[in-house]
Amino acid sequence: MGYNLEHIGIAVKNLELSIPLFEKLLNSPCYKTESVGSESVNTAFFLQQGTKIELLESTDPEGVIAKFIARKGEGMHHIAFEVPDIQTEMTRLQSEGFTLLNEVPKKGADNKLVCFLHPKDSNGVLIELCQSI
Repeated sequence: MGYNLEHIGIAVKNLELSIPLFEKLLNSPCYKTESVGSESVNTAFFLQQGTKIELLESTDPEGVIAKFIARKGEGMHHIAFEVPDIQTEMTRLQSEGFTLLNEVPKKGADNKLVCFLHPKDSNGVLIELCQSI
């Protein structure tokens, strides 16, 4: 069973500056912004031919996104795949040797349950599994 690409997450320093940039780049308006307190981020979403682009801005200087930008600069942060049953996929992937960054799904942006896989197990790419709530 394959996954559908749900969105691509891009870490940015400043949504106020990045939203107009991506609106010009994608020739498409930002359709939604959201604050996700549990992840210490503000997000902005764009839709491109059925795939979402998510911009992530840290709300905490010690947050995951702020640390990512300090290490690597702004840029692609993760790729998210939609799964029908996140708990089943988490169990399956863990049994295949993947390291889960959270043991239980948590509420993420865009009305999703999410779980991240450690990038050391996927050639350096942070993978997010997400399931609609």
